[in-house]
Amino acid sequence: MKKWKVFTLFMLTVAAAAGCAHTEETESPSVDVIEPSKEEPVEEEPSQEEEEPAFLYPVIEEHDMGGGKVHSYLTGTEVDASVGDRRPIAVMIPNNDIAQPQYGISKASVIYEACVEGRITRLMGIFEDYDSLDHIGPIRSSRDYYVYTALEYDAIYCHWGLAVPYVADLLNSDRVDNISQATGGIDTPTPIAYDRISRPGYRDEFTGYLFVDKLKKGIEQRGYAQAYEDTFTPKFTFAADGTKADYKDAPDAVKLCPGEKGSQGGYGGVRAYFEYNENDGLYYRYQHGGKHIDSLDGRQLAVSNVVFQYCHGEVRDSHDYLAFGVHGEGDCIVFTNGKMIKGRWERWDGDDSPAKYYDEAGNEIIFNQGKTWVCNIWEEYADSVSVDGNPVTF
Repeated sequence: MKKWKVFTLFMLTVAAAAGCAHTEETESPSVDVIEPSKEEPVEEEPSQEEEEPAFLYPVIEEHDMGGGKVHSYLTGTEVDASVGDRRPIAVMIPNNDIAQPQYGISKASVIYEACVEGRITRLMGIFEDYDSLDHIGPIRSSRDYYVYTALEYDAIYCHWGLAVPYVADLLNSDRVDNISQATGGIDTPTPIAYDRISRPGYRDEFTGYLFVDKLKKGIEQRGYAQAYEDTFTPKFTFAADGTKADYKDAPDAVKLCPGEKGSQGGYGGVRAYFEYNENDGLYYRYQHGGKHIDSLDGRQLAVSNVVFQYCHGEVRDSHDYLAFGVHGEGDCIVFTNGKMIKGRWERWDGDDSPAKYYDEAGNEIIFNQGKTWVCNIWEEYADSVSVDGNPVTF
């Protein structure tokens, strides 16, 4: 049975240091030059065994629930093992006003959002339960900070196009399992997974879709492993079944705005915000002057948790291609159960390790079970973030 264990950065550092320690052998001095003396008994130091971290709330500790069910690594909820033990897919989806509506995005367990050139945002959906979908999209092109984020989930990365100077080498390496449309810059494409759907009045770039049955064939063609790596570490730590991480002492937060209108940090361009509904405990998404709707079922997108993850950003060239720091550390805000928890995110252990979230006291933040939306906040435009109409400061 696979244990779902999370270790702090401190404990990992202690373990690494212990593995590197060594002692040198030295020659003992001759006994005839040592004066006899009484030595005080030396107390042995207690062994420093690795301890499980303490959490503010009971958390999920077992992935395998038995009976063919598991706790999802992405939502914490009960899912079939055939879904929860399978690597997810990470799908690039445009968020321009002229690309709406999207299809199938509400089925994503996690949605990651970041700014791209033109100072609008682009979405990446992390899907684990996609078997019931015929297609997903439209599909758009890759940027490297999305790829590095997809690696946090051990996801198979799906895209149509790319910013060649900044992401081609990464996608063509053996570091990323990717299903790429046949476009310039891709050495080994998998075009079987993609096709176009007629959308009269839409530009061609918004007519390309990922087809699920063909995607599965493409994954088989590429020979990608479909189970999580043994070394996989879940990004989120979820409250245990029947438990609510209520954070009752944290401030209330109802309307979450990752960027006011006019901001150059991306969110102002799509006029995005979330609104908390205390009746169902969900955050409902709004953008482009109305509800964010999935054309799959006509319903508004809603999630259980929202994260504002502040990252340093830079403009790379005259095309306004951007770069964001998604490794290292930075400020963050986690919104769950109608509460606002300020803290820090940390990601120090390489591409395959996830960013983890900690409150201001250093405790790992516990997420409530359900879907999560992560907004990459360009920290140079952090003053445009507001909660209930008020600017946020750290």
